[in-house]
This record gives sequence, structure tokens and C-alpha cells, in this order.
Amino acid sequence: MRVLAALAALLCAFAAPHAAAQAPAPKPVLATFAGGCFWCMEPPFDKLPGVISTTSGYMGGKKRYPTYEEVSAGWTGHTEVVQVAYDPSKVSYDKLLEVFWRNVDPTVRDKQFCDEGSQYRTAVFVHDDAQLKAAEASKAALEKTKPFKDAIVTPVVLAGEFWPAEDYHQDYYLKNPVRYAYYRTGCGRDARLKQLWGDAAGK
Repeated sequence: MRVLAALAALLCAFAAPHAAAQAPAPKPVLATFAGGCFWCMEPPFDKLPGVISTTSGYMGGKKRYPTYEEVSAGWTGHTEVVQVAYDPSKVSYDKLLEVFWRNVDPTVRDKQFCDEGSQYRTAVFVHDDAQLKAAEASKAALEKTKPFKDAIVTPVVLAGEFWPAEDYHQDYYLKNPVRYAYYRTGCGRDARLKQLWGDAAGK
């Protein structure tokens, strides 16, 4: 009996870590934000622990399979967005909202920095009721505590179909760091963010 008990204990000891190693990874949750040029919206989310991936793309229009040329010309009704896949056990949706607000100018319509047109409008695209409540609460709280006087005009809207942008747009800031830095500085993005948010800009 002692031999059988010892054997059973050994099998259990082996099975427990093996079962834990096979535990499925948590399913990522999606969040989608429009903040002007999608190149500039990937970096602040990529550096957050718990963010699994960021994908530049298009949302909010009617045409299926829109191209960058069509969207940038303002023909399709889409806006440039970044879709964030994240692990909610490591980073909260509220944290993503906080990062979003401090990386955009929420006081203007159909424009972000040097880029003009509805394709560069800001928006929080929500995927479910929980995100809707959180986004609306975040916007209301920010309206009360914002460090600038202008009203926040960024809408909270239901997410539509997401169309990934062309491959050359993905991780543009990593693939083309010099061009990215030149564009970002030339567009006045960081200067305006600093003017709006002070030391909290871009965080």
C-alpha cells in the first residue's frame, strides 16, 4: 500500500505542473481608438505592459476593403485608428483610455495637429457595454479635471468593422524611425500635446 501511495503522489506531483503549463493563455480583449495619424498612436500603447499588439487600420466608414489612398482622400468616411489587443489581467481599459486622451487633442473636430479632414478625427470606438460606460465616465471625469479650457469634442461611438491598414503602415515608427520622427516633429504633435497636457502629455 505504501508503494502504491508513493507512486500516486509521484504521479500527482508530475501532473500538476504539466497541467499548469498547458493552461490556455487568456483571450485578448480589443480596444479601438482614433487619434489622427495611426503611426503616432501605436508607440504609446506598445510600451504598456499587458498590451499584446497594436494594429493600424480604418474604421467608421461604409466602403468595404478601403485603401489608404481612398481613406486619406476622405472618400470613404473612415478614420485612421489603432486597434489594441490587450490582456485585461495586466492592463485595464481605464488605463488605455488614460493613455489615449493624453496622446490626442480632444478639442478639435475633423483634425489632429497638421492633418485635416474627417479621416483624422478622434474617437473612442467601444466594443461592448462595459467599454461604453467606462469611456463615457472617463470623458466626463476628464471634462471636469482637464488642464485646458476648451471643451472635449471627441465622441464615444460603437465600433464598426475594422480594416487593417497596409503592411507598410504597421509599426511604421520602428521600420522608419527617421521619417517618423521628422513627420511627428514637423506636424507639431508633441508641442501641442505639451501645451494641452503639460507633463502628462504622451503618458
